Order: sequence, then structure tokens, then C-alpha cells
Amino acid sequence: MQQSFLATIATVSLFSAGSLTVFAGSFLLTKASSNTAKTQIVTDTSRYQEIRNHKWADLDKIKHFPVEIPVDAKIVHMAYSPESVQGSSFLQVRLKEPSEKIQKLLSQYSKSAVREYRGGDTNEHSNKPNGLPTTFFYTGDSATEAFPQTYQIFVLKAQNQGQPGFKWNHGNSYGVAIDSSASEIVYWVEKW
Repeated sequence: MQQSFLATIATVSLFSAGSLTVFAGSFLLTKASSNTAKTQIVTDTSRYQEIRNHKWADLDKIKHFPVEIPVDAKIVHMAYSPESVQGSSFLQVRLKEPSEKIQKLLSQYSKSAVREYRGGDTNEHSNKPNGLPTTFFYTGDSATEAFPQTYQIFVLKAQNQGQPGFKWNHGNSYGVAIDSSASEIVYWVEKW
């Protein structure tokens, strides 16, 4: 009887230790995956060339970005989110340039754009008839992340890689947004 009592205690102890180990392991695994899943946004403009030329995997989608920050750019803002576990990423750089240069860029991109919008954000643009996803204003001064109406958003290309019934579930788009009155241009690329 004493042996069966000891065997029962040993069995209960082993199951308890095993359950505790599984619980602790699950907790640590969840904690580790939630730490790596957090989006890290890089805003340090001194890293622009490194990110533009080495970190962004598909150089074809950022060939419209300047190779380096122009010396005549006055205000520079950048936002870069490397590809996450879910596969989404973006790069955006906002520059204040001389008015003449902005007018040339406006003329150039208005001719090559596949779609043009005035203000707003990607949700608004993609929900319009024949709408295409664009971007949020990550480098803007407002918390809304929508472009003011003074910006013309030019989609240079958008590729739907979703499945039937889930249009734009996966894809990418890139282009520029120009505010001629503020003499600013925002270069952007999104992948999701």
C-alpha cells in the first residue's frame, strides 16, 4: 500500500512538473515571438543610402527614389519598416526641394503615373472605383497618416498578388506624392 501511495505521489509530481514545463515553455515562446513581431520603424536619415541600396530587396521598385539624399534638400524625413513576419514593409522619404525642381518632378511623374489621387491614404484610394492601394503618410507631421489635399499622389505601379476573392490581400505599390505649394516630394514603396 505504501508503494502504491509513493507511486501515485511520484506520478502526480511528474505530471505537475511536466505541465509546469509546458506552461513555462509556451509563455516564453509567446513572449519571444511577440517581441520579434513588433514593427521596427527606422527614421534615422543617415541610414538612407544603406537602406535604399542594400536593405530593400527589390531594387526595381525603388529605382524612382534618389540614390542619395540630394544636397539641395532642406527638410528630410524618412520612415522604413523592414519586412516582418507577416511580410509587409515600406520605405518612404520626404524631401523639401527647390520649387523649380518640384515642378519638373511634378511634370515627369504626372506623365508616367498609372493613377493619381488628391490627398487621403491607401484605404481611401483602394476603395475608390478602380482604386489602387498607395501608402499612408508615415513621414507626415500629423498622427492621422493621411496626405493633406495639397498633395497629388501618383501611383507609378501597383501589383495585386492576392487570390481570387481576396484582391490586394498581398501585393505592392510604389510612387510619389507631391505638394507643389510646400515644395515637397514624398517617395514611397509598400509591400504587404
